[in-house]
Amino acid sequence: MAKKIIALAVVAGAVLFFVKRNRSAKADADLWREATAPTD
Repeated sequence: MAKKIIALAVVAGAVLFFVKRNRSAKADADLWREATAPTD
C-alpha cells in the first residue's frame, strides 16, 4: 500500500516537472520568435 502511494507520488511529480518544463520551453520559443521577428 505505501509503495503504491509513493509510486503515484513519484509519477505525479515527474508529470508536473515535464509539464512545467514544456510550458517554459514553449514560452521561451514564443519570446524568441517575437524578439527575432522583423519589425519593419
